[in-house]
Amino acid sequence: MATSDLVVAFTGASGSPYGLRLVEVLLRAGRTVHLTISPAAVQVLESELDCRILLAAEEFSPQALLGARARGLDLGRLHYHYYRDFRAGIASGSFLTGGMVICPCSGGTLAAIAHGHSENLIHRAADVHLKERRKLILVPRETPLGLAALRNMVAVTEAGAVVLPAMPAFYTRPQHVDDMVDFIVARICDQLGVEHQLSRRWGEASLD
Repeated sequence: MATSDLVVAFTGASGSPYGLRLVEVLLRAGRTVHLTISPAAVQVLESELDCRILLAAEEFSPQALLGARARGLDLGRLHYHYYRDFRAGIASGSFLTGGMVICPCSGGTLAAIAHGHSENLIHRAADVHLKERRKLILVPRETPLGLAALRNMVAVTEAGAVVLPAMPAFYTRPQHVDDMVDFIVARICDQLGVEHQLSRRWGEASLD
């Protein structure tokens, strides 16, 4: 059964601009987003974007998270879930979704998913997507890659996940950081089957 509901999680790796832009694009595309955020991701958001949010469900503010991006968005389609709330629908396979993206995905989160350690809602929701054979996209942003991380990437790929590293291309001739962010978000949307006009594709790019 098709559904427009998508799960997005932010964890404690560098790359919070990717996650925020992804949420914005999905909402503008008319998708319903179920968002959950780890405590480490809160620290990264503040460090990279001066974005200060509170994790408790009753204190969470979409406007504080999205800032100017919130203009024109239907925030009623954004459902926030506290990262320890296992009562959330996304903790169960009976809750239908069209896929899940962890963007950015920390090495610790990658390891937890690779080894089935459902210690919080993010891990559990990822495990649900794997067991239900639904799309799970992990967006790591780490360099260089150690042996443990490489082995964990192999393990999650064998389990059915898509590992989509945050590696922007240059054939699109990016002029701004936002162009590089959009390239990665575009690739995520391609995996989810979400239409977009975020970046030129290879055959469309000017290679003069």
